Amino acid sequence: MTRTPLRPLARVIAARQSGQNPDMIERENLRLRHEAQRDKLRFRAEGRLFVLGVCFFCAFVVIGARMGHLAASVPAEPSSGGVAELISASRADIVDRQGRVLATNLSTHSLYAQPPLMVEKERAAEELARIFPDLDAERLKRDFTGSRKFVWVKKKISPEQMQAVHDIGEPGLLFGPREMRLYPNGKLAAHILGGASFGREGVHSAEVVGVAGVEKQFDALLRDPARAGKPLELTIDLTVQAVTEEVLNGGMKLMNAKGASAVLMDVHSGEIVAMASLPDYDPNNRPRPLTSGDQSDSPLFNRSVQGVYELGSTFKIFAAAQAMELGLVNPETMINTKGPLTWGKHRIRDFHNYGNELSVTKVIVKSSNIGTARVAMDIGAKRQQEFLGALGFFEPTPVEMVEAPTGKPLLPPNWSEISTMTISYGHGLSASPLHLATAYASLLNGGTRVYPTLLKQEERKVGPRIVSERTSERARVMLRKVVTEGTASFGEVEGYAVAGKTGTADKPKPRGGYYKDKVISTFATVFPAHDPKYVLVVSLDEPVELSGPEPRRTAGWTTVPVTAEMIRRIAPLLGLRPSVEPGAEAEVIQASN
Repeated sequence: MTRTPLRPLARVIAARQSGQNPDMIERENLRLRHEAQRDKLRFRAEGRLFVLGVCFFCAFVVIGARMGHLAASVPAEPSSGGVAELISASRADIVDRQGRVLATNLSTHSLYAQPPLMVEKERAAEELARIFPDLDAERLKRDFTGSRKFVWVKKKISPEQMQAVHDIGEPGLLFGPREMRLYPNGKLAAHILGGASFGREGVHSAEVVGVAGVEKQFDALLRDPARAGKPLELTIDLTVQAVTEEVLNGGMKLMNAKGASAVLMDVHSGEIVAMASLPDYDPNNRPRPLTSGDQSDSPLFNRSVQGVYELGSTFKIFAAAQAMELGLVNPETMINTKGPLTWGKHRIRDFHNYGNELSVTKVIVKSSNIGTARVAMDIGAKRQQEFLGALGFFEPTPVEMVEAPTGKPLLPPNWSEISTMTISYGHGLSASPLHLATAYASLLNGGTRVYPTLLKQEERKVGPRIVSERTSERARVMLRKVVTEGTASFGEVEGYAVAGKTGTADKPKPRGGYYKDKVISTFATVFPAHDPKYVLVVSLDEPVELSGPEPRRTAGWTTVPVTAEMIRRIAPLLGLRPSVEPGAEAEVIQASN
């Protein structure tokens, strides 16, 4: 930049020659220089003010636009970006086949303490022990007065308990919102539902996870947010389940049994309408598993699915049906029942002496071990194994429960000829009541295999054929005669044509051998016999009927009356009307004119 001198020599000389004051030139130049500097600074300041004004304008525009957007949007609670955001507490409901709630979620609170914030720690511990009797006041005092900065007090509390804690007035006692799993029907269908507990936990939320039953089997499905809370629909009917458990509980007590189970299944679809195991528990307060001893003594043990037992004479119909299907016999074929039947050191006897021979039908009606064993010998071990395998007796049931794989049948290590004979009448092979119900449904529904399920089916699936329709019908006729003429006479329910087979098996000892005075009694039924709709299998563990002069333990005296009462109660609930059995002779009265 060119800088103008304050005292230019040419102008000074010219001013002196003309008689002017040269100092005036310097003052004028100094003034002009100051004015130029002032104009430059003013221009710079005006530019800065303009830029600052533009920035303020843009900021106000952005803030105004955001305020307008917030005013026009739906209000919502802000969410934190911490770890608790990863914990999903949502879980879908479980409902029965009619849409009635079996399991749902309930909003509640947890209670925790922050000892550094507490004022009267010992008083707070005593008050909490008074509100929650299961808490130990001394332990709470140690936790509160120690070095801990966080203490879980209760994972879930009721509104009344929450108010009582509020009334303590302790600032270090805090609450966290969460959801808990609620079973509004208490013990009803406990073994099917299983139960739920808390997984990952935070102060402001907790993950609800299944621990048993369908809750654990479908845990991922129930917690899937993509399903938008769509409930899981089961096959069981809440009303039928309630009646089944009520009658079974009464029968267990009346027959002085240690435990009991019942399975009610649709013979065509395999849908389980009711399934019970006693003793049971409340899934809202699930007990701890046994850490020692016999697990079957625990109320958590599901006898219908996990319990594998020798099911006795209920197996005899399988031998008769297979022999008829193979063309080896027909219902009237005479079988040698002269006993005892000897194989090596083993002797097979009947409960009563039935004479030298019985027809195949009478072998089933009278429940002859000898007759059934001779039929099985004609069938042979290999064909017997193939038939029982086709009915599902070699694998755990595929029912949708995490406990199902533990109910694997117990098979003989060496399937010898004696095994073939004893298994034909239900000894030497142990299976669950659900196995038996599935096999009866497959055999008696017309002869097609069904698979047990707890999920309601939109379409009925037809499985592979097990026996012909003719064989299936003949088997139902035989089982019907067991009720009308044989060992299950107490099982008759007027109007419902009950058909079934009793089974009484000695209970094995844990270390080998059998008890002389302990049995598993079972009654497997199908009704109505002429148009089968449902299969019902009821078992009692160590029953004894004491109304007579001597204790009676056979299924005909113990399990059969309980099953009959159950059918009498549940058949109307299933929509079955009493009807006249086809082929029944009607009384004809001739009136004179």
